[in-house]
Amino acid sequence: MRLTIGSTIELEDAPPMPRLGLGTYKTAPGAEVEHSVEAALRSGYRLIDTAALYDNEDGVGAGIRASGVPREEVYLTSKVWNDDQGFESTLAACDRSLARLGTDYLDLYLIHWPIRTTLAETWRAMEELLAAGKTRAIGVCNCLSFQLDELLKIAEVPPAVDQIEFHPRLQQPGLQAYLAEHDIALEAWAPVMRGGVNDIPELIEIGRAHGKSPAQVSIRWILQMGYVAIPKSVHEDRIAENADIFDFELSDQEMEAIDRLDRGQRIGPDPATKAW
Repeated sequence: MRLTIGSTIELEDAPPMPRLGLGTYKTAPGAEVEHSVEAALRSGYRLIDTAALYDNEDGVGAGIRASGVPREEVYLTSKVWNDDQGFESTLAACDRSLARLGTDYLDLYLIHWPIRTTLAETWRAMEELLAAGKTRAIGVCNCLSFQLDELLKIAEVPPAVDQIEFHPRLQQPGLQAYLAEHDIALEAWAPVMRGGVNDIPELIEIGRAHGKSPAQVSIRWILQMGYVAIPKSVHEDRIAENADIFDFELSDQEMEAIDRLDRGQRIGPDPATKAW
């Protein structure tokens, strides 16, 4: 599969989305996130993922401006937090995010966690933001199949993306199949298990065969599956290393070996109980 750092995936009724992005969860506001974003854009990344919860949107915006990369070349994502869900509060939350980021639109706006009691009103607000041009695509995070079923019953515009915890130890094959069936793109957070992939012998062995790290193998595996990955780092050398995955390809046998690593192990909360 011929992939480059500029490779994108097609979204349903939305502009294409870059395959590789920078995650900024727990990246400190101010200089740390600004420098991380600037380093990522210099390394060729074009997708930057943040959220109101992260408290670093100001720095993300500053990093984009400092990079010199035109805003229209950056795919910028943010998220509405649980406390702000509901119709009017979601509209207001998006406006606050736009102000902090210093932009008049997002490329993707996501519901951070599904909440049953406010889902319909929150999604109505998301659709209004889309119609108003304040975001170019809308989607969700951390949604399981039964939660997506509830959303699809009331959505006029279906979600373009489901950003979920996804890595070699948590592959959720049933959810993968559901997303494929409904043309919803899978975006992987924690794609290197917050460094945990470095302790998986099979990934070490595959990486050794290609002169790559286990983290690079994991990110490449996700991209070869046709998904989006947003590894997080605050170190310029690691940010560049995570993007140095386009000069090798995993064989079918190596892909299958990684598929067998699934243990259903979560790093983050279970979406079935977190807020639902």
